[in-house]
Amino acid sequence: VQLVESGGGLVQPGGSLRLSCQASGFTVSSYVMSWFRQAPGKDRELVAIITSPGGTTNYRDSVKGRFTISRDNAKNTVYLQMNSLKPEDTAVYYCSARRPIDTMWSWGQGTQVTVSS
Repeated sequence: VQLVESGGGLVQPGGSLRLSCQASGFTVSSYVMSWFRQAPGKDRELVAIITSPGGTTNYRDSVKGRFTISRDNAKNTVYLQMNSLKPEDTAVYYCSARRPIDTMWSWGQGTQVTVSS
């Protein structure tokens, strides 16, 4: 399992970013895929998740209505569309994957998102 994130950067409050997670060694449609984030001095937290095989999505309350997780099976890639970004969204964002029957996550290297004017 290999996960490579991209798409992070610096954005002003109210702006948008789309994070990408290119997967290899497995197919994203067969795994539970998620995005976590970790801000300095804080614990890593789950942001969004998409299940397998149904593709049901769920979000932490603070990002509902602003973030959207999706997957492109043909590209074997998972995305996190982030709109109406706030300074409190600043964190390193990690893509993660696990088989539906497992409890352990595999992780990407992370991508920095900074929301600041």
